[in-house]
Amino acid sequence: QVQLRESGGGLVPPGGSLRLSCSASGIIPPARVMGWWRQTPGKERELVASVTPKGTTPYADPVKGRFSISRNSAENIIYLQMNNLKSEDTATYYCNTVPPNVWPITTWGQGTQVIVPS
Repeated sequence: QVQLRESGGGLVPPGGSLRLSCSASGIIPPARVMGWWRQTPGKERELVASVTPKGTTPYADPVKGRFSISRNSAENIIYLQMNNLKSEDTATYYCNTVPPNVWPITTWGQGTQVIVPS
């Protein structure tokens, strides 16, 4: 199985930018759709961006035009560039397959926290 580790979160003012990284402990099969998810306390985890094997990148409506997902398959890293951040983007961000926990991914990582004060 492959473990995922997210990094790059932090405290950023409204309008600022962050780039999140998701590194894998092993090879993620190219056929896997990979995505970035986010969760706030009391709410379900939601998918915000994904990248398909063909390179298409659908986004959730709240982040369209502001977030950009990319994948470095050679290094098994998934990135999420977040621009023009808003307070409603405050959440813990996770990467995973879409749908989640498809082999060789079997569990969620620790996530990385993004805080955008209002």
